[in-house]
Amino acid sequence: MTLRFKVVIPARYASTRLPGKPLLNIAGKPMIAHVCARAQQAGAEEVVVATDDDRILQTVSDLGIRAVMTRPDHQSGTERITEVVERCGWAGHEIIVNLQGDEPLIPPETIQELAAVLASQQQAGIATLAAKIVDHEEIFNPNAVKVVLNKVGYALYFSRAPIPWDRDGFAQQAKQVSGKMPYYRHIGMYAYTVDFLKRYCLWKPSLLESVESLEQLRILWHGEAIRVKVVDKTPVAGVDTEEDLVRVEGLMGLESCRTQ
Repeated sequence: MTLRFKVVIPARYASTRLPGKPLLNIAGKPMIAHVCARAQQAGAEEVVVATDDDRILQTVSDLGIRAVMTRPDHQSGTERITEVVERCGWAGHEIIVNLQGDEPLIPPETIQELAAVLASQQQAGIATLAAKIVDHEEIFNPNAVKVVLNKVGYALYFSRAPIPWDRDGFAQQAKQVSGKMPYYRHIGMYAYTVDFLKRYCLWKPSLLESVESLEQLRILWHGEAIRVKVVDKTPVAGVDTEEDLVRVEGLMGLESCRTQ
């Protein structure tokens, strides 16, 4: 059976640290062009950019890729994607991958793998990724979101705290990990069914979500399952700062050399 999925790329112009981020030049092209190319290489049957800015809309349209102007009042990329889904009239069973517009180095196979894991099961309407934490300092970093899984790969909880709490190990020595079980870092990339998105947009933010500042806790709060695929390594981080821009352009140059 052929894997069928669409990719929607939320791309806002406003950014506190890097205004106009999707249009920044990387290796001779705007960043959003690289992201769209990765989605196409993954085998998406349709790629749509969801934006709130005419400049991004025009740039994407010039690339021959569909762009949709969305409302400026969305609180999250998920809400912006839901508007696109509704306006495109996509069927309830369709799989939509949420690919951030600042991820120009995301491996196409990772996009495809995420869509495939959602398609391979019936329990959840949403899937996401995680990677095993190898640097123990990351376990105690609140910016690294941890996820605990059940035995069949569905999320039990997400937290900025070090979960699961190693009672005996931490009692003997602070921040000493016993190694009894692995810790996983959540990778904030999602695939959803259209039906799931329609349910999600009806839910109000939950208390858990507000306390941890983690949008995915709204889903668990409402009793829905989240399928989590553990990948071998965390994808290269996206672009948030000028330093990131320089780093990514350097990596993209190395990648180009390897393929020549």
